[in-house]
Parts: sequence; structure tokens; C-alpha cells
Amino acid sequence: MIRHDPTLRGPLHGIRVIDLSRLVAGNMMSLQLGDFGADVIKVEPLQGDPLRDWRDGGQSLHWKTYGRNKRSIALNLRQDRDMAVLHRLLETADVFIENFRPGTLEEMGLGPDMLARLNPRLITVRISGFGQTGPYAMLPGFGTLVEAMSGYAARTGFPDREPVLPPLALADMIAGITGANAAMMALFARERGDVQGQVIDLSLLEPIFAMLGPEAAIHRTTGKVKERSGSASNTVSPRNVYCCADGRYLALSGSTQAVALRIFDVIGQPGMKTDPRFSTNAARVVHRDLVDQSIAAWFAQRDRDAALAAMRAAGATVGPVYDIADIAADPHFAERGVIVEVEDPDHGSLPQHNVFPRLSQTAGGFRRPAPQVGQHTDEILAEIGMTRGPS
Repeated sequence: MIRHDPTLRGPLHGIRVIDLSRLVAGNMMSLQLGDFGADVIKVEPLQGDPLRDWRDGGQSLHWKTYGRNKRSIALNLRQDRDMAVLHRLLETADVFIENFRPGTLEEMGLGPDMLARLNPRLITVRISGFGQTGPYAMLPGFGTLVEAMSGYAARTGFPDREPVLPPLALADMIAGITGANAAMMALFARERGDVQGQVIDLSLLEPIFAMLGPEAAIHRTTGKVKERSGSASNTVSPRNVYCCADGRYLALSGSTQAVALRIFDVIGQPGMKTDPRFSTNAARVVHRDLVDQSIAAWFAQRDRDAALAAMRAAGATVGPVYDIADIAADPHFAERGVIVEVEDPDHGSLPQHNVFPRLSQTAGGFRRPAPQVGQHTDEILAEIGMTRGPS
């Protein structure tokens, strides 16, 4: 079990992050920075970040994971004194994260011009659904809307059924990791002397849209809109999820010509290698249903583990479709420490995803568990020369 060590000094030691965001994207961003040593001060309303209310089995496990390596101060920003505390914190900060509706920060007297006067070296990350400008800037910034409007959902699912939204906060997670990367670029530019502070306009929309790759170029060039294809691909064949005789699934990809030909040998169909319908990737994509029928018939006659072994022995790219129970039992995940058991004040310990990415010389680590609401208020106030006022 990993025990928290507050003395760990990651590569971001000495960088102070003020996180005024709520829910997922900002918390994912500040988690990345906190995991690598930044002093993340989570500024919460008195009732706490709404992420705390996302519960499974009555437990606030989202917060347990995404609140780690952070300190919490609880403020009522409608009170002048607490707003003065935030001002003092921002004067000491390197990075400021917020995800209010565009314009709200300005209404609070904390627009970019004011922040630049308060702390010229401050890097402000403004997270919103659709960005700070544009016709949709004022729309609600929930990831669900972005996952729909980005084109992602239109490409997910089967052509004869409704589009499928991801069952988790995918747009927020991608934006959070993107935000951490953006903050690091801004910190590097500041360190090099190119600029002092700057403002990062980070929408949830643009990072997940970028995940679609060349969709815009394909549409412009071909005039076509790609339809949903289930687990198959509009670009590569064979590529799909196949059910084995024991009801378990394998994912297979023949993304290169050599691998596709090996797959045809394994399934006992060497003639497909020279058949003009299947001899090239472009032809296989056109006749994707026939390719899948042949492969599916082979998998349907074998249990998953036997099919997996045969495919891997032939050098085919194939892997099992795992759920979290499979992941927890898999030796590769265990040896790599993808999931680690971390001490927890309420549960004794809890499994969490490990710190990533893995740096060989300046690794991140676990310095503190997710805090209670306002747990570090007095400590943080003392650091900035202030005390708690009357309640």
C-alpha cells in the first residue's frame, strides 16, 4: 500500500495553483499538476465542490480520486473578506483555474486586466464549454453537450441506432489533460522570459473535436459524412469486436497489410489474401461485412483464451475486452502498477489510478489524500498572513 508522503518534491515543487473550478475538467487539470508536486489550493464554496456529490455506494469516490494532492480552503466569495482572501492567494499563485460561465469572472472583478494588475506573472486557465467567444459562448458548458456537438457522438454507435454518448466525462477529462499541458507550455514560456503571465482560453469543445482527426478534411475532399460503424472502422479492415464461443469478446485490428494477411492465415482463409475483394485495405473496407463474417465465424467456434493464444502466436494484433474486474486481476496491470492501493483516512485504503506519465528522474507521487471541505483553511490563511474572521 502506498502511504502519503508530504515531503515528496515533484518537478512542479514551488508552483502554486489556485483551483476555483467545479466538477471534472478543472479538477482533472489540477490533479495532473498536483500529482507532480504543485501546491494545489482548492478554493471551494462552503458546501464544497459539487464533485463531492457524485457518489457510488454512498461514497464520494470521484472526489477521493480527483481531490488527491490538493489542499482545501472554504470561502464565501459573496463576502468582501473572503474575496480579499482570494485576491491575496492569487497574488502568490503561478496558475489560476476557473470554469465559470464566460463573463462571470469579470462580474466578480477578476477579469484578465485585473488579474494582470494583481499578479503580472499569473497564468489563468479559463475552462468553458464552447470558449470565451463565439455564438455559443454563453451556452451551458456541460461535457454532454460538447460530446454531442463536437461530432463525437455522431461517430459512436451503430448506424441503425441512436448516437451514443460516452458513459463518463470524456470531454472534461480530455480538456483537463489538455489544460495541464497548456499550463506547462505557459510556465515554460514565462521561465524562458518570453512573456510573464497570460490567459488560456480552453473550451471543452476543441480538444475532443481534435480527437476526430481528419474528419473536416475528409468531408471537404470527399463530400461525405462518415456514418456510425459500431466497433468497425471506416478506415481499416479488419477491425472489430468479436464474440467467442464462451460469450467473451476480443478486439482485433489489422491496421497494416502484413497483420491483415496473418489474420487470414489464422482463420484458415489464405485465399482471401489474393481475392481482389480483400487483397488491399481499401478493398477490405468496401467489403468490410464479408471480412467480419469470416473472422466472426472463426471466433465463434473457440473460447476466448484459445482464440487469443492462436492469434497472438501468429503475430496478429488482438486483445480481450476487459471490464474493471478483469483489469484488477490482470498481471500486466499489477506489475506496471497501473492501479495502486493508496492509504485512505476513511477506508483504510482505496485503489486509484497511478500517477501518469512516468518520468524517470522527476516522478510524481502521492503527497496527501483528498481533503475535507475547508480542511486547510487556517493553514493556508496563516501562510498569507491572514486569519479566519468571525462566522
